[in-house]
Amino acid sequence: MISAVVHDGAVLTVDCELPVPWWSFGKTVLAATALALVAEGRLSLDEPPEGRGFSLRQLLQHRAGLADYGSLPAYHRAVEAREAPWSPAEMTTRAQAGTPLFAPGTGWSYSNIGYWIVRNLIEAAAGAPLQQAMARLTFAPLGIGGVKLATTPSDLDETAWGNADGYHPEWVFHGLLIGPASSAALFLDQLLAGHLLPAHLLTVMREAHALPFADPERPWKSAGYGLGLMIGRGEPPGQYIGHTGGGPGSTAAVYQLVGEDHAGRGRATAAAFAPVPAPGMVERHAMKLAHAVCASSPGAG
Repeated sequence: MISAVVHDGAVLTVDCELPVPWWSFGKTVLAATALALVAEGRLSLDEPPEGRGFSLRQLLQHRAGLADYGSLPAYHRAVEAREAPWSPAEMTTRAQAGTPLFAPGTGWSYSNIGYWIVRNLIEAAAGAPLQQAMARLTFAPLGIGGVKLATTPSDLDETAWGNADGYHPEWVFHGLLIGPASSAALFLDQLLAGHLLPAHLLTVMREAHALPFADPERPWKSAGYGLGLMIGRGEPPGQYIGHTGGGPGSTAAVYQLVGEDHAGRGRATAAAFAPVPAPGMVERHAMKLAHAVCASSPGAG
């Protein structure tokens, strides 16, 4: 396990500064980047992009009615066989992405395809590839370093657990970020502290669509999804906000303990990464780390 804890904008502890795959925590970065473009007037949150029947808000909240290639057995077989990533056209055809699961705004279904579209919108609005757009709009303003978009299997060789199976990061169509655990925790800490987005957009980002959740292997007592943020109550008792992720070789969880549970005790944000397919384990570890910092901070008890 590799972890990092940030309290009030400062790194308290970090196990290792080698990069790790951020997996779907990258959705939080994509959402923040898209909202930064909304703040600049380059994207609209609620006016559907040309030729689309859904809005950016619906894409970011998984309410656009889009399918997900992650549910396709053929996708997992191709990854395991070390095949070259499908082209975007093949990916959308195989997932039948043109066939809506529900009318936009009337349901919820997790969709990596939705975030691939978000990536395309960001690149078009920013007039730059995703790596450059994120650097300008999100990482540089927050002083976050050491993060990059993995584009070849060799990029993953430099990560903490290597890439013995030769996984190709472009199987993550919306982009796979790699970076230190401390950078992940700092990014979420600074984002939620209001250092990137205007207050009204951060408020919108944190408005959760309530979801049913029942998995004894994971520490959630209630769950919801904002714009690129997983939000709910967990164990140890508290409200947590951040994102979980996972892929071949590792899992990730980056969460901040928020709300009335640690009033007056500052912000506590923790990131946890492990070389095992165990989302519940890394979520629980991140939540315990954040809760322990709050419990030991001045004003606790």
